[in-house]
Amino acid sequence: MTATLALTFDNLGEAAELEMGALPAEAPLGGHRTATEVVPALLERLGEREIAATFFVEGMNAELYPELLREIDARGHEVAYHAWRHEQWDELSAAGQAENLARGVDAFARIGIEIAGLRPPGGRLGPGGVGVLRDAGLSYCSPAGTGPGIEDDVALLPFEWRHLDASCVLPPLAGAREQMTGSPDPVEPATFVASLRAEIDRLAEDGGFLAIVLHPFMLDWLGAENLDALLDSVAAAGGVGVTRCRDVADSVLAQPDRFAGGTVLDATSWA
Repeated sequence: MTATLALTFDNLGEAAELEMGALPAEAPLGGHRTATEVVPALLERLGEREIAATFFVEGMNAELYPELLREIDARGHEVAYHAWRHEQWDELSAAGQAENLARGVDAFARIGIEIAGLRPPGGRLGPGGVGVLRDAGLSYCSPAGTGPGIEDDVALLPFEWRHLDASCVLPPLAGAREQMTGSPDPVEPATFVASLRAEIDRLAEDGGFLAIVLHPFMLDWLGAENLDALLDSVAAAGGVGVTRCRDVADSVLAQPDRFAGGTVLDATSWA
């Protein structure tokens, strides 16, 4: 595969905090800082560098922040699915996954956005496998793993935990930190960015697929200087195609003989 990079952002608004019990059920909704300040500023940074990204957002955001999602879409980025309220995907039954997907696809359709892909919260597919995605009309999934592939007419565009910002601090992902630095200790933002820039250089030389995973709620942790350095590296990556996940999926699905069975899934989860 020619060198292909997908810059992706997971989570928006209150969804994950509600799911994890970090917000009371009666808390007012619709004014979360990631939606009112962080992502709008991020869109400006991406626009300045002409980078097209993929935003995996929870379905409830179609009701809470429809105008922001329309703006993301209108600027040429992709809006993709990250469960309805950031439910741990592999803990849902196959029927529960199907219901979750149907609710989300319908909510996004009502605001004029067609969903092509899912990144399962927690990184694992669970009981429904790719069948529930195919039946819901999605073309791809981005689970934890390595190597782009195809399964049952669904493209798999995996991410590796060492390419995800939260791996720098979450206790269950000490193994990812050891891959980055050789130590399970927490990783500093500048070290994380340096490791990603090295991965971009490797990608340009060796080819293949790289998904970088950032979270809007962690951009304060990353810092403006580190974010700008990373975005500059993405924008300047010679010989690397930077594109949306749905476009990568279209390319993979157009070459079934090449990509069938090409993904190795990772059973590790952040939870």
